[in-house]
Amino acid sequence: MARIETPNRVRGTQDIFGEDQRRFAKVLATFEHVARLFCFQRVDIPVFESTAVFARSLGETTDVVSKEMYSFEDRGGDSLTLRPEFTAGIARAYLTEGWQRFAPLKIVSSGAAFRYERPQKGRFRQFHQLDAEIIGAAEPAAEVELLTFASQLLSELGIGDEVTLQLNTLGDAETRDAWRDALVAHFEAHKAELSEDSLTRLEKNPLRILDSKDPRDRPAADSAPDIDEFLTPDARAFFEAVTSGLDAAGVAWTRNPRLVRGLDYYRHTAFEFVTDRLGAQGTVLAGGRYDGLIEQLGGPPTAGIGWAAGVERLAMLTSEPEAAAADIVVIPIGDEARTDALEVLTELRRQAVRADMAFRGNLKKRLQRANASNATLVVFVDHDRWSRRELEVKNLSTGEQNVITQKEAGPDVIEEVYLACEAAKLGEPRDRLTALNEARFGIVGKGPESE
Repeated sequence: MARIETPNRVRGTQDIFGEDQRRFAKVLATFEHVARLFCFQRVDIPVFESTAVFARSLGETTDVVSKEMYSFEDRGGDSLTLRPEFTAGIARAYLTEGWQRFAPLKIVSSGAAFRYERPQKGRFRQFHQLDAEIIGAAEPAAEVELLTFASQLLSELGIGDEVTLQLNTLGDAETRDAWRDALVAHFEAHKAELSEDSLTRLEKNPLRILDSKDPRDRPAADSAPDIDEFLTPDARAFFEAVTSGLDAAGVAWTRNPRLVRGLDYYRHTAFEFVTDRLGAQGTVLAGGRYDGLIEQLGGPPTAGIGWAAGVERLAMLTSEPEAAAADIVVIPIGDEARTDALEVLTELRRQAVRADMAFRGNLKKRLQRANASNATLVVFVDHDRWSRRELEVKNLSTGEQNVITQKEAGPDVIEEVYLACEAAKLGEPRDRLTALNEARFGIVGKGPESE
């Protein structure tokens, strides 16, 4: 029979397991924890949307729309796109689901996103993002809230000292229009020096020339006028309110006057948390205020601000969490005790104990596996003893082995095993643990190792 060829993993995707998965899970769990502290609600939105959602929100001329989106026609003839980011879908849901009545709305989401780009360190074609948004709040306090959230997230991941918050203002509409006109005039005077991509941007999106990575563009970009020359009093006061709020919250920041967002619906604050530990892919969390986005999707003028962070990049920076180990390993003594051991295992798990069963090999090998798993206790289940609600328990740290029996009118034996496990995890002295055993349920013999 011909050998069956197993298809390979698609380029730009990943199978997440072991250490990588533990880091990944740590990022997600920490994100959910901090989101609850800041009273953000979680939302989940579709993985694919009408292509128009992203074309309108991201702009037809952006690289994401023109080169990177996974778009396809479904069987009904509709053009659909796998989400390349979260904000557009959330803005669409805000309008179509009637979430305006909840404004100001503080929401988070997370999950897979898709962009067809060259895979490299920390960047995949199917990647994963964290997303946080505040919709319906035009005040600078929204920036402070989101940036404080981001700062605490990075701190609780243990990487707060390894990232720097870079901050800039894009001003209000009047500021942005005046600055844009000045940039167009500046870059028109330097057209001969610009790259082909920046010549295209000059016609459609001149602000994007400022953050061009092409060395041919840097002299003209670096000598371009700063936005500060064009800030209106209101725009200046808004930015000062943001920075003073961050100072009051203890969030360190630096000004980056070349940090921009090219699309016209962005206003006021733009920001990035960057690190030097990931090479060229140094941005780990970024966002800004998008007061014109929801209007561009057909809604009324609505304030909005948000950020997104790459789970993969954050996971690369975090320390590896310990692998989850069973607190208790259950070992049946003889075939007759297998059903009893399953009953014990189920009762332990219902008491919220992390428990597993060692059911292969002889007793010595089962104990070796329990030790290798870093468990706290081994519970030996003997059929005759279990019929009397007795369990043999071994503390793997001290080697101490006792038999716990349920006293009349006393706590359930499973609960007492749980208490003994907690005492062992705390490193209780041997004499105290022995006294606890004797006082609560007595010691009635040695375990199977000595028999």
